[in-house]
Order: sequence, then C-alpha cells, then structure tokens
Amino acid sequence: MRRAPENFPPGVKLEVWNDQSVLLAGRMNLMFSNGLQGFLLVVIVLGLFLQPRLAWYVSLGIPISVAAGIFAMPFFGISINMISLFAFILVLGVVVDDAIVIGENVYHRIHELGEEPQVAAARGTREVAMVVIFGVLVTVMAFTPMLMVQGVGGKIWSNIPLVVIPTLLFSTIESKLILPAHLATLRKRGAGERAGFLERIQEWIGRGLDRLAHGWYRPLLERLLAWRYAVASAFVALFLLTLGVVGAGWVPFVFFPVVEGDMISAKLNLPEGVPVETTETAVRRIEAAAQQLAAQYRTVDGRPVVKHIHSTVGAQPFRTSPWAGGGGQAVHLGEVTVELVPAAERTVKARELEARWRELTGPIAGAVELSFRTNSERGGVAFEIQLSGPDRAQLSEAGTWLQEKLATYRGVIDIFTSERSGKREMKLELQPGAEATGLRLEDISRQVRQSFYGEEAQRLQRGRDEVKVMVRYPREERQSLQNLADMKIRTATGAEVPFTEVARAEYGRGYSTLTRNDRRPAVTITADVDVSDPQANAQTIVSQLTATHLAELGRRFPGVLWSFEGEQKSQRQDIRDMGMGAIFALFGIFVLLAVPLRSYLQPLIVMSVIPFGLVGAVAGHLLLRMEFSIMTMCGCIALAGMVVNESLIMVDRINRQRHLGGPLFEAAWHAAIHRFRPIMATSVTTFVGLLPIMSETDLQALFLVPMSVALGFGGLFATVITLCLVPCLYLILEDGRRLLGLKDTTPPVVSSREDFADS
Repeated sequence: MRRAPENFPPGVKLEVWNDQSVLLAGRMNLMFSNGLQGFLLVVIVLGLFLQPRLAWYVSLGIPISVAAGIFAMPFFGISINMISLFAFILVLGVVVDDAIVIGENVYHRIHELGEEPQVAAARGTREVAMVVIFGVLVTVMAFTPMLMVQGVGGKIWSNIPLVVIPTLLFSTIESKLILPAHLATLRKRGAGERAGFLERIQEWIGRGLDRLAHGWYRPLLERLLAWRYAVASAFVALFLLTLGVVGAGWVPFVFFPVVEGDMISAKLNLPEGVPVETTETAVRRIEAAAQQLAAQYRTVDGRPVVKHIHSTVGAQPFRTSPWAGGGGQAVHLGEVTVELVPAAERTVKARELEARWRELTGPIAGAVELSFRTNSERGGVAFEIQLSGPDRAQLSEAGTWLQEKLATYRGVIDIFTSERSGKREMKLELQPGAEATGLRLEDISRQVRQSFYGEEAQRLQRGRDEVKVMVRYPREERQSLQNLADMKIRTATGAEVPFTEVARAEYGRGYSTLTRNDRRPAVTITADVDVSDPQANAQTIVSQLTATHLAELGRRFPGVLWSFEGEQKSQRQDIRDMGMGAIFALFGIFVLLAVPLRSYLQPLIVMSVIPFGLVGAVAGHLLLRMEFSIMTMCGCIALAGMVVNESLIMVDRINRQRHLGGPLFEAAWHAAIHRFRPIMATSVTTFVGLLPIMSETDLQALFLVPMSVALGFGGLFATVITLCLVPCLYLILEDGRRLLGLKDTTPPVVSSREDFADS
C-alpha cells in the first residue's frame, strides 16, 4: 500500500477511507487505561481498609481471576472488544468481595482474638466459606438475564456475563484455596516492634473506622432497630418516590445512549424513472452543502472537521452504515457520505454537524426521501410503524394521516412511507361492450406488448452466442400515444377492430413495491428523532403517540392494524427477554439463599432489599444528569447480586451471633458492628473500580457510563441498605414469628463453636 502511489499518474493520490482499525485501537487503549486505573484504585482502597500486606494478598486475586476469565473467552466465542473489556472493568471491584470477607475475618482472628496466623487462616476461611461461596453464586445468577436476550441484542449483552461469570467463579476458587495459604504467612507484630509508614496510615484509618462503627453507627443502629417499622416504611416511601421520579420523566429514558460517530451519510431517493442527470444535479447540491460544512467547522488546530467526501449517483453503497452493505442500484438513487476527523480531535459533535448539513442542503424538489444519518450503535430509525389492512386505498389514506400526526411532534424528522410510486406505465382497461367481441383484457395487453415491445419469432446461433429475432412495429409507429390509438386489435374470429373501440389507456405510475403482512397489504411509516434537540426523546414520543394518535387510528380507519417494527420492536423484545430472565434469576437466587441460611423465610429478608438498589442508581443518574438506558437496566440487574451478597453476609452473621446467646436486639447490632468494615470495603472497592469509567469523557465510551453509574452509586447505597435496613427487617421477621406463635426459624450454625468467636 505504501508503494502503490508510486505507480499512480500525476494528480492521483491514495487516501485511507473509513479506517476502522484506528477506532478499534483507540477503544482498546481507552478500556485498558481505565482498567489499569481501576485496578490501582482498588489496591489503594484495600490498603486503607486492611493491613497493607493483607491488602496485597487480597488484590492478587484480581489479576489471577482476570487471567482465568481471558482464558475462558475462546470457549464461549467471546472476542476482545469494547464490551468484553468493559466487563473486566465492571468486575474489578466485585471480584475481591469474597476475598475481602475472608481476609478481614482472618485479620480479625489474628489481631483481635490473638490466634496464630496458620490457625486463623484455616478457621477464618472455614467459618465464612459457605456464605461466601453462595454469595458469589448469587452474584453469578444476577448476571444470567443478559444471557437470555435473543437476536442482535443478545450478541451484545452476552459478552458481559460470559466474561463476568467465569471470572467470579475462579475468584471463588482462588479465595478458598490460594488466598488462605497466603494469609497463613501473616505475622503478628511483636511487642515493642515499630510499625511501618503504610501500616501506621492503615492503623490510623482503621481506628477511624472503629470509632465510626462504635461511636456513630452503633447508637444510630440501636435507634433504628427500636423504630424498625418506621425505618422500613421510610425505605418503602423512598423507593416509591424514586419510581415517581422516573415515571415523571425527571430521568429521561433512551433505549441506547447516543454513541459518537465519525461518518454522516445523506441518502437520496427520487421518483423512479427520472433521468440520471436529475439525480446527479441533486447529489451535487448535497455535496456542495457538505463542502460548506467543512468550511464552517474546524478542529482546534484549524483543520476542517470533514476529512473526506464520497458522492455516488445511481447507488447507495453506505445505505445503512459503512460496514452493513449497500442498497440497490438505480438511476433515481444517490448518496453523499462524509468522514469526520476522530471525535477526540473536534469540539463539535457529529449529531450537530448532521443537523447543520441538513439545514444547509434544504429541501430537494421532487425527492421521495432525503435522510441524514450518523453512524452509531443504534439499530435503525427511531420509529418504524407498519400499517396493514384489506383495502389499499384506505391504507394509503391512513399512512398519509399518520405522517401528518408524526410531523406535529417536536424533534421528529425524516418522515417517510414505504408506499412509493414506481415507474411510469400504461394502464389498460376494457371499454363497455368489448367482451361481446370475445376479447379479454389479457388478449389486449398481450397484443399491445407484442406490437411495442416485440414477440420472439426465432433464435439464431452465431458462434457461441444466441441471437433473438423479435417482431414488432417499426420505430416510427411506436413513439407516441397516438400510435397506440391507431392500433388494430385482432379478435378471436380474426377480425380487426380499432383499439379505442375495445379499450382505453391511462398514463400513470404503478407501485414501486407491494408489501404484505399475513397476506394483507401493508405500508411502513418511518421517522427519526433529531438527537441534537435535547427535548426530543423517542420513548416519550412513542408513549404519547400510542396513547393518542395510534389509538385513534383504529377508530378512524376500521380494519387497519398497526404494529411497531424495527428498532422499537427489537427494544421491546430485548426488554421482554431480560424481564423473563430476571424472573428466572430471582427464583434461582431464592433457591441459592435457602441453602446456606437453611430457611425459606430468611431469603425473603435478603431478597426484599433488591428493589432498593434502584434508589442509588436513580440518584447517581440525577446527580450526573444522565439518561436511563438499557445499559442502566443491565447495571441494576448486576446490582441485585451485590445487594443480595452483602445482605446474605449480614443475615448469616446475625444467625451466628444469636447462637452465642443473648437478646435478639443485641445480636443484631453486634453482628452489624462486626460486618461494618468488610461491607464498607466491598462497596467502596466496587465504586472506585468503576470510578475511571464513570468519569470518562471520551465520546466513544459514554454509552458504557450509565451501567457503571448504576452499579457504582447503587453499590454505595447498598451499604446503607445492608447496615440499616437488613437488621430491621430481620427483627420484623422475628416479631411476626412471635406474633403468629411459630417456632424459632433461626437455622443451625454449621461451624463448630471452636471456629466461631467474637470480640
């Protein structure tokens, strides 16, 4: 390729067009950079919460587990791409949760109970082994709904669980078999031995956490437990308020966030049959507008934002996107595509350039369709509504009416219909009384075709070629409509009658295509949303359109049915599949929780906190002024596993504390104090692991931010849920048991009393 220009004539040069490798390399570097930053932040936070050497052993589980996840990728058909790399960033803070619980428990035994490291490592791991294993399995189960999405969406979402699940499972093996061996090498500081600098910092933070736990959290929790019903009611009210905020549109919903593109394509459709010169003139006008665009907008260093302009007459090679294959070929088709400089090198967004290009071009006289589209991750236009009915005339009228209604919504652009006129044609119709001569419309049509197009008389072989001999009127007798009027039609008896006595001809256009749905004529209305308008939201428009005009359409045009197709249909299918997967996951989580808790009621305590994770996710979106999207929903599903995991650890500890004896009230706050540090550590490590991607400003990665925000902020609020709400729910369950006169439902402790002790 480098030597190719040497063979070109003067004035001809070679340019690289639409180099996707540059885009891929930029995305990979972005993900690797964010992953490295997240890993370093997690290690630092672990060092602050735990002893530096202990934090190092715990953090070793991250590269080991990630390596296992990479090893498993080929077996699941997962490639290294932006989504799979994001999945590794997503799991950075979660993968050490089980190691934190084990490490903190061993640390507690060594420094608080005075056990030898070898004994503490074995007993501490065995004490929490059951609950940690099932906690990881619960988190794995929370990611399974993404595996149940079908179609194109399923190929995208499956990258996340197929990376996260093997990584989490191997982290369990690492934390149970490898980590204890490392923890056994820890040593207690000797009498009079001076602590190192890092140890002094960690001890200072540790004392601060202890003061926070005993001086602030314990009195607060005692009051919360005393007013447990008010606390539960307050959380329910907060959850309902969150639903109201989302329902009121304070957090707008878009199915897929807008991803910055580097190419904009203008697609032109003129009426069929127009001369190629007309199409070329229109394409030149669009191209001139693109050159104006290049002159108006420049990068920071003064270069035009437009790198290349590609014009096509008679075809649409970039009909959908530069990589999805082109459309058909015909003289009435045209297309102009511009390639922009990378998003990081310009200050103006592609959607703003798209709107300006549309404005500079203006309307094209006689255009059937003129649409401007930026390449992005979206699957198609915002609206695709199919109308079907028995009467094609009524269907056309309904389509025209719906287009007029769509035009009344703010931000709706590029409104087109699939019902388009085809080429010009002659329509023949029998005159009254023509059938008395024995003629049918088929006979007249055949004779007209034979006269003007010709009838094959014979074929001649000339070498390897075969030549058709066609018989038809001379050229001068088939050049005008008058020639048709002067034509003679032969009847079945052999007599000849004038054409005008048995038939009449109308000059017009037929249909370009005829579409049917369930054997009924169908018309598709498409429209898009101007993404440069912040007040134009596709989901809001769909809701309003469904409740008003689409509901009226059935009454105004009886027999006409409507349905959403394209992107809207795909969105609803993805949400429905994910919803069904969520139901399956909830059932699986209940089964998994029932095993370590040995109860059918206590899993309800743990699972009842799942909806409250949404409060943190919504708060994060409000704080950062972000839109809800399908990525947010994926983050909330993954968040359910985190909330349940932390709540399971809390409930298990309360059960163990009760078996030591003492009042239930005291067991609840004592267990909460004991789990204060590991719960705080797991939440903070998850948040800081996602912090680099949450603060990412690169336009190519913005669509990943909502999922990170949902999981990060939801995880922080999960700390409040676990430390405040779960103990209250535990006591409420026991109140109900006593009120109904049921026997004690507290499951037996699996570990022996020797393995369990408390400060």
